[in-house]
Amino acid sequence: MPEGTVERTLVLVKPDGVRRGLVGEILGRLERKQLRIVAAKLTAVSTSTAESHYGEHKGKPFYPGLVTHITSAPVFAAVLEGRSAISVVRAITGATNPQTAAPGTIRGDLALGVTPNLIHASDSPASAEREMALFFQPSELHEYARTGAEYA
Repeated sequence: MPEGTVERTLVLVKPDGVRRGLVGEILGRLERKQLRIVAAKLTAVSTSTAESHYGEHKGKPFYPGLVTHITSAPVFAAVLEGRSAISVVRAITGATNPQTAAPGTIRGDLALGVTPNLIHASDSPASAEREMALFFQPSELHEYARTGAEYA
């Protein structure tokens, strides 16, 4: 049995990923790591939700650009579940700056800039809980077993 506690985490394919048609590519990479999609939707992010989501960055010079970008077009929001899901998703996502993100990561292979860097991934259990609540109601989260899970 693999190591790690089963966790849930929020993933947002940002407007640049949606506009570039990369939702399927990004989700496919995550699913191939045995992460289950337990909630998903295409949604417009309101300014108030964006401000709450990026609240820890308020007052920083890049904060207005984050809010502007994430509200510029729909995002594809998903809750993923699996063993060590938070660290697994963060590893697959890659460094914030695509120029320093490792090849093979989502940002290293596909991102074009620092703010339009395709994907947001929660960085801790506390952040995951707070962020999931911004985008999903508990009734939107679904339990199921993946085929082949007994081998994971």
